[in-house]
Amino acid sequence: MSALKIPKRMTTALVNSLTAGVVPRIGLEHIAVGRRPEIEAILRDMDNIAEGGAAFKLITGKFGSGKSFLLQMIRNYAMDRDFVVADADLSPERRLVGTKGQGLATYRELMSHLSTRTRPDGGALEIILQKWIITLQQSVMQENEYGPDHPQLGDEVEKRIYAVASEMRGLVHGFDFAKVLAAYWNAHKLADDELKQDSLRWLRGEFATRTEARKALGVGVIIDDDNWYDYMKLWAEFTAAIGYKGLLLFIDEGVNLYKITNSISRQSNYEKLLTMFNDTMQGKAESLGIFIGGTPQFVEDGRRGLFSYEALRSRLVAGRYGAAGLNNYTGPIIALDMLSHEEILVLLQKLRDIHALHYGYEVQLTQEQLVHFMEEAVGRLGADELLTPREVVRDFMDLLHTLHQHPEISFEKLIGERTSKPAETEQNELDGFLAEFEL
Repeated sequence: MSALKIPKRMTTALVNSLTAGVVPRIGLEHIAVGRRPEIEAILRDMDNIAEGGAAFKLITGKFGSGKSFLLQMIRNYAMDRDFVVADADLSPERRLVGTKGQGLATYRELMSHLSTRTRPDGGALEIILQKWIITLQQSVMQENEYGPDHPQLGDEVEKRIYAVASEMRGLVHGFDFAKVLAAYWNAHKLADDELKQDSLRWLRGEFATRTEARKALGVGVIIDDDNWYDYMKLWAEFTAAIGYKGLLLFIDEGVNLYKITNSISRQSNYEKLLTMFNDTMQGKAESLGIFIGGTPQFVEDGRRGLFSYEALRSRLVAGRYGAAGLNNYTGPIIALDMLSHEEILVLLQKLRDIHALHYGYEVQLTQEQLVHFMEEAVGRLGADELLTPREVVRDFMDLLHTLHQHPEISFEKLIGERTSKPAETEQNELDGFLAEFEL
């Protein structure tokens, strides 16, 4: 326990989140096990995106298998590498397309969760725009040897702002996007708070009518259900143009598209997904990564899943050689295998140590007791069921809390006596495996 050094705010986040059965926002690296090939494949995609490319990945796995955990971990990696990231969970109110504003609701959710390394918890829109302006000001001052009060400074910065904006104008909706960026700059220059807030509202997709937008900003369009994804492509190019590595979107709970009962509405959403896939694969999007989490059923069900839409099925289905049960991490689908029992054991060890560190006590549970706990968890399931990390983590955190709060109760009293001891060779193999994972 003494070797483990994790800040208190991080152990608090880990203990609270894992007890509640949700994925922590921070500290994931301290509880990560397995998933190395999956992470390496996505990091390769990130390298491509940083060079101006694009990527699309479906992360699939059964409920509790670690999809959300992996997406969250990649999100954190991405911020450390200077990407802008945004995440949203799909729901009946948030889809890719909808007749009642569900697509726009997804855009708004993504924009409210816009995050960077210096603003990791969302709300980074204004920080990004301010960084852009400050960077431009500093580069103009440096190149022209201007002081902060030089009369030409504002004009020179404005020229550069319009230079970035003019690159946007060649893209779909780029002209209006550029116009709003210029409005934000003018608001910044003139200290016009109302114009600044109107610019931010427009960029966040909060204007209800075109008339309202025209009156406030002189722009004849608004971000809506039909065009929100085009603006995400603009944001990706803009973030890359101002010094970030690009924009990554993390969209979880794809199963909510599968659950849409109206077949026409469901197909419309799949059509939008196809557009995203084609854009990233064919070079129509730049500096953009799209990562979508969902269950295998959401993808593979031939009646209502993505495979029910032939254009998607033909693009996503595994090739002749990849279909033989061998994972291909370079394809558009990363199918998460369940963690092995050995990997889950390593996870339990990490949780035990973090819990002890957080509450300030010496580690009590032995390796043998961890094995006993896991055997009990496996024993509660049917023979054809697999142990999911989510189930075992919640139960284990509950056990740790109970033992800590009630020291008079023994582990064996809660779990039951172990009926068999591991054979010496089995124990040696286990010890060797665990040694590889030691922090």
